[in-house]
Amino acid sequence: MAEVEIGKVTHYFGKIGVAAIEITSGSLAVGDTIHIKGHTSDFTQTVESMQIEGESVQEAGVGQAVGVKVSQHAREHDTVYKVVD
Repeated sequence: MAEVEIGKVTHYFGKIGVAAIEITSGSLAVGDTIHIKGHTSDFTQTVESMQIEGESVQEAGVGQAVGVKVSQHAREHDTVYKVVD
């Protein structure tokens, strides 16, 4: 499976397990599979929900920052890839 870089983690909220992701290219939608990779992070998961400033959204594009619930600890500056077929 190919991967396309779509953004970076700008913040991780540990208590609620949410990564703030800034979209730098392409788009991200609910149902997409993402791969978060960094110095100590390396996991793949499906996006089940996203929020922009507390409002649920189905899709986000370049320049937007979204909150995504993640299954594992993510760190600032981790790279976010979208898995594409």
